[in-house]
Amino acid sequence: MSNFARMVQGRIRTLSRAPSLAGQAFILQVLLTLVLVSLAVAALALEARSHATGEARQRSLAVARTFAEGPGIAQAMAGDHPTALLQPRAEEVRRRTGVDSVVVFDRQGMRLTHPETALIGKRIVGPDEVVREELAGKTVARTFRASQGPSVISAVPVTTADGALAGGVSVGVRIDSVNGEVHRQLPLLLGAGGGALALATAGTALTSRRLRRQTHGLGPAEMTRMYAHHDAVLHSVREGVLIIDADGRLLLVNDEARRLLQLTPDIDGRRATALGLEPRLARLLAAGQPVTDEVHAAGNRLLAVNIRSTDRAGGPAGSVATLRDTTELRALSGRAEAASERLRLLYDAGVRIGSTLELSGTAEELVGVAIPRFADIATVELLEPVLRGEEPAAPHGVLHRTAVGGVPPGHPLFRSGEKAVPPPSSAQRQALESGQAVLCADLSDAAERPPGCEAEAGRLLDQGIHSLIAVPLRFRGVPLGVATFCRTRPSGPFDDEDLVIAGELAARTAVCVDNARRYTREHTMVTTLQRNLLPGALPDQDAVDVASHYLPARAGVGGDWFDVLPLPGARVALVVGDVAGQGLHAAATMGRLRTAVQNFSALDLPPDEVLALLDELVARLDLERETDPDSARITGATCLYAIYDPVSGRCSVARAGHPGPVLACPDGTVRTPEVPASPPLGLGGEPFEATDLPVPEGTRLVLYTNGLVASHDRDHDTGLDLLRRTLAAAPDRGPADTCQELFSTVLPARPSDDAALLVARTRLLAPENVAQWEVPADPAAVAPLRAACAQRIRDWGLDDAAYAAELVISELVTNALRYGAPPVRIRLLRDRSLICEVSDGSSTSPHLRRAELTDEGGRGLFLVSQLAWRWGTRYTAHGKVIWAEQTLS
Repeated sequence: MSNFARMVQGRIRTLSRAPSLAGQAFILQVLLTLVLVSLAVAALALEARSHATGEARQRSLAVARTFAEGPGIAQAMAGDHPTALLQPRAEEVRRRTGVDSVVVFDRQGMRLTHPETALIGKRIVGPDEVVREELAGKTVARTFRASQGPSVISAVPVTTADGALAGGVSVGVRIDSVNGEVHRQLPLLLGAGGGALALATAGTALTSRRLRRQTHGLGPAEMTRMYAHHDAVLHSVREGVLIIDADGRLLLVNDEARRLLQLTPDIDGRRATALGLEPRLARLLAAGQPVTDEVHAAGNRLLAVNIRSTDRAGGPAGSVATLRDTTELRALSGRAEAASERLRLLYDAGVRIGSTLELSGTAEELVGVAIPRFADIATVELLEPVLRGEEPAAPHGVLHRTAVGGVPPGHPLFRSGEKAVPPPSSAQRQALESGQAVLCADLSDAAERPPGCEAEAGRLLDQGIHSLIAVPLRFRGVPLGVATFCRTRPSGPFDDEDLVIAGELAARTAVCVDNARRYTREHTMVTTLQRNLLPGALPDQDAVDVASHYLPARAGVGGDWFDVLPLPGARVALVVGDVAGQGLHAAATMGRLRTAVQNFSALDLPPDEVLALLDELVARLDLERETDPDSARITGATCLYAIYDPVSGRCSVARAGHPGPVLACPDGTVRTPEVPASPPLGLGGEPFEATDLPVPEGTRLVLYTNGLVASHDRDHDTGLDLLRRTLAAAPDRGPADTCQELFSTVLPARPSDDAALLVARTRLLAPENVAQWEVPADPAAVAPLRAACAQRIRDWGLDDAAYAAELVISELVTNALRYGAPPVRIRLLRDRSLICEVSDGSSTSPHLRRAELTDEGGRGLFLVSQLAWRWGTRYTAHGKVIWAEQTLS
């Protein structure tokens, strides 16, 4: 490939990537040349083809006419063997003339000769009209599909000496042979066209290259935009622009530069030093050295000059200078600086005020913004109902001074935290009642201060305060308090512009104060609700020594909860749960779940069955909420439920999406037992599974929520390791001390969620306080067993309860033998109450009913319910247990 061809090819690639004006012109010219060359080549090819077809028609007609008029043709056709005579002659003529076929046919159209002998004796073919003309003796020259394919066919009649029609001669030249001639000429045509296209493309590329250099590769839109910019720079820009070449001559000067420098119209092309400018400015423009905002005099004007080089991006050497008139700016600089300072003050107020939802913090933020940039002393007084989160109502009485700044502690006029009742004539009271800011520009001038406040003004003047603004804090038309700004000597007095700034500060503060007030109200309400929903005091029981601790999240109360539930048989249930989210919904949901767990625990079910009932309840509650798009779902809440039995020293645990318990044994070992994990409540699909754990006496069971060990910057496993180390460090620490230590050591520095902790140290019921007997399946054995139970109760020193216990045991054992199934057992437990338990192997539960006067039975359970403090049924894996408790005085 030649260098020129490579240049053209590279030019095409470049222009395809960047369609500049030159590139678009080049592409258009190439396409136009290509179309013209293609049309010329096509026209020549069509002309050659037409010429070849005409020549074929003339040749076939001449051969047909010559053969038909040849001597002996008509006699041979009339003879007995025309084909034998004519076929050799026809083939000889076909070979010599180069035609494709010479066919002789009689008056009936039957072929007498043909290059393909198989077609001799068959009827000629062709369009009906052409065949009729041939049989009618007419001379025909047509193009149509013959027996040898598409051909140019010429037919001439053969006549006898007397002029009668003997038949005809048809000569054909196939179209393929005609096209072959054209095809032989086609390379020459294409070569000529390609050469013309290459020459035209090369000429176009050279022209486009020159055009590209002159237009710098810009497209039409860019050229239009550049012209618009050029026109704007010359006539519309309010900043002087001068373009100077490397020799210091002016190339372009816009209208603003002519006005600022007072130049004449004929200065184009002159040197910068010959324009009659100030010498220093003229030398600067001629040198072309880069400068930024350098101020120079030009007549009675002060111009800020900026100069930059024009050859940094490969452009021609030179420089461009911009001139900006700063004369008026200097006059406005003082006021602009003051306005800028006010804007910065308002900006800082918007950023700093409202960063907290505490009322006192918001008031202190206003004081911090105002001092010392706006005032020397600032105070914020809020109405008392606002501090309680309530919306104040008229009349507005006591103000509470929430924040004070700019004075030392113990100032006689401004003491933080004190209550004040401003007199009706004071600026604060007038601002609060009218809702308008009050300006006292000069307190020493009676005309500048509100009437009747001479005494107040005197006290302020005695403290060096000479100017004051009192502005109300109002939001949605409701007064929340008042802010007071004071200035002392040597600061100047407040003016009307300061009054506007004070109003802006107060308006922004009022919005934040109202937000803090609403937050205080809602936080108080939710905190009170949660405090009432969580256990106020843990119930008395002897199974465990228990302590708890709860810490709300910084953002508000959450849904963590815990509970301790005494169960029959001296057992106790320990529960910890977590509801996702924070706020009122989480607290209310937590209360519903805690109530549900208390109700389910009254059924005395295993932990896994309690969680299954709780899971079904959560799913049902969420199903009810599907029709309300604004209600939050409960699904995702977690719970851990454990039952500890002080008689056996074992603990049964099940959990639903909640962290497992931690066991700190008396010997100092700390372990995290494997408790089968189940999905959170409400998801369903998997059964809950309980684990039975042996727990030595004195072991601390630690149940917690995720907020105790995890946060945004610490994962659960890291916090759990820290919890285990803390427990192992002090194995003899009690539950209450353990709670304090874990919250001070394990709790993250900035908790992201609320945290609940329940620590229970296990106890065992002494063996001498447990008695049990096997009951034979013989009603006669009831009396001796009853007597043995009564004697054991008396041995425990419970003579007052012996008689009632004897009757209860008699009824329960009799029912077990009559309606139950073996084995039947009796167990007595002495705890805070006397517990009588009778177990059997059946799962049928007795029901309390009212017997009729004529009934012989049905009064046993009624008697038990009257003698016992409480009674019930507990199902086990091997049957049931009917228990009854009697209180001990």
